[in-house]
This record gives sequence, C-alpha cells and structure tokens, in this order.
Amino acid sequence: MGAWVLHVDLDQFVAAVEVLRRPELAGLPVVVGGHGDPTERGVVSTASYEARELGVGSGMPLRIAARKAPDAVFLPVDKPAYEAASADVLAVLQTWPGGVVQVLGWDEAFVGLDADDPEAAARGIQAAVLETTRLHCSVGIGDTLIRAKVATGFAKPRGVFRLTEANWMSVMGERPTKELWGVGSRIAARLETLGVHTVAELAAAPEDVLVAEFGPKLGPWYGTLGRGEGDRDVDDTPWVARARSRETTFQEDLDEPAAVEAALRDLTAAVLGDVAEEGRPVIGLTLKVRYAPFDTKTHARKIAETADPDEVLAAVLGLAADRLDPDRAVRLLGLRADLKMPEDAREPRTPGRGGW
Repeated sequence: MGAWVLHVDLDQFVAAVEVLRRPELAGLPVVVGGHGDPTERGVVSTASYEARELGVGSGMPLRIAARKAPDAVFLPVDKPAYEAASADVLAVLQTWPGGVVQVLGWDEAFVGLDADDPEAAARGIQAAVLETTRLHCSVGIGDTLIRAKVATGFAKPRGVFRLTEANWMSVMGERPTKELWGVGSRIAARLETLGVHTVAELAAAPEDVLVAEFGPKLGPWYGTLGRGEGDRDVDDTPWVARARSRETTFQEDLDEPAAVEAALRDLTAAVLGDVAEEGRPVIGLTLKVRYAPFDTKTHARKIAETADPDEVLAAVLGLAADRLDPDRAVRLLGLRADLKMPEDAREPRTPGRGGW
C-alpha cells in the first residue's frame, strides 16, 4: 500500500451546474457572472469549455466576454445552487472508504488515500461523483499536495494524471513558472528579473536570492514549489476563515466624495454582517478601490482588536480618508476584514499573502 494525495477538481463547475438545470444549454458557450447581463459592469465567474475556446475566462469583464462570444448564453450567479451542489460532491468524497478530505473550495478538494492503484481509486471517485451528482471531475494524483494539484491541470477534462518525484522534472521542468500553483503572472515576472523563467530554474535557484526578493517565508516557499515538494499529508481539520470580504462594482462611476462614503458605509455594513456570523473580532482591514477606467489599488491597515461595528466603520472611513484619491472617479470598492484566529485553527499550508 502507498500513501497518495488525490486532487479532485470539478470540471467547469458553475457552468456544469447551470447546464444540469437547463439541459438545452449543453454544448453551447455559457458564461456565468454578475447579474447575467453583459451590458452591465461585472466579471465572469466561470465559463463553459465552449466559451473558453472563444477566449472567455474567469475574471474577464462581461462586456469583453460578450465581444469575444456574442452568441454565448449569459447567466447570473446563483450562489445557493452552487453551494448545494458542492455539498453533494463533498458528501461523496467524505464517505469514500479510507479517505481523508481537505476542502479547498466549492469545486475542489484533496483526498488522502492508502492505495496500491491510485488511478483505480481516482476512477472510482469520478464514477461515484458522477452517479450521485451528475457532475464530472478531474483527478490529479501526487505524492505531495503540490504535485497532486498541478497534476489536475493535465487531467482536464474528466481525466486522471499522476505527478510524483519521479516524473516532476520531466513533465514540469521546462514549463514557465506561472504554471505552478500559487505563481501568477506578477510573481512570474519578478522571478524573470532574477533570471528564473522555468520550473527547473526555480527549483535550482539559490534560497538566499529568493529570500532577498520575496522575504524569509515566501522565498523558500517558491523554491519548494519549483521542486514540487511540501506537505504530503491531507489535513481534514475544519477550515476557519481568516477574513470576510465583499466588493461592489458600480454601474456608474462614483465621482462625488459623499457618494463614495455612502458606498463605503453600505459595504462595511455588509461585511460586518458576515463577521457577526463568525463571532470573532476584527484585527485588520484591506480596502480595494478600482478607479475609472480600470486602475486597481489596495490599502491595508492593522487595527486594535475590536468587535464594535462603530469602531470598525470609523477605521474603514479613516483608511479611506487617508488613502483614497478624492479627485478620481471610483468604479469598484471592496473591503476585507481580517479576523482573530482561534488557537486551534488549522494553519494555512502556504505562506501566501491574504487579501485580493
């Protein structure tokens, strides 16, 4: 028997849920985002494979998506429906014999298993998920969480792929660093300034060079990513949210300070409603602003631990007064409230930064 990490990732999850509810959409380009109206401001939450082939991707403004896929079906986000479907999938994974499940989000989870044939186990999980929920998934198999997560990219759609120490470099070595879990385009660009372009170069990069660029936690972590190493044990300790956040895209730019303040008050009230459900005090704030036409900035501040809504609101307004430009029109506002963590909370597996 061997210890394996399986990364189970539902294929085009949100779009797939919508197609289950509307079978006539099968095979069509489907885009889910905002209120489902591409003439409004908003971004793509997910797109079906057919829409992706036309150049539509998550995070893309809906108006651009409509230009790339003018015949696509646009649908509004229906969070309760996706949460219900996600719970059904999780129930299948949690009843898998011998499995230890670590939830990553709506549409993905790690499953730790002891198995002689991990591919057979992966196919069994795929079949069980499909039978119970009518949803397809891809499964990456690895000897670490990182390798399993990366392997899923090669498994999509509806497939199984194995990445281990034995084939990590032959598969990943010459690929660009941005194909690694946790390395986006900005980090990849910073790595390029160090002469690091590929996964193999990142794996071989001197730790002191990475520390000098990214700090004592993230520097070594990026080296670990390059080697595909890291944790091998799946942790089923319930996840406790580090923060609660919300953001609002305005259909018309806010160009008056009074309108911005009113929007901040509404946003803070919404976030505080979420915070109240957690029952823990706020210890930090991050304010996100997108100025017209599309210039995004974030501003963070630690605050004295408090559960008083009035104190949090005062801190938000103070941060805005100090950091927002009153002469620029505002397209979007977002607020993240960092929460005090319980002593027994699961530590994050990566030292990545919080916020947006």
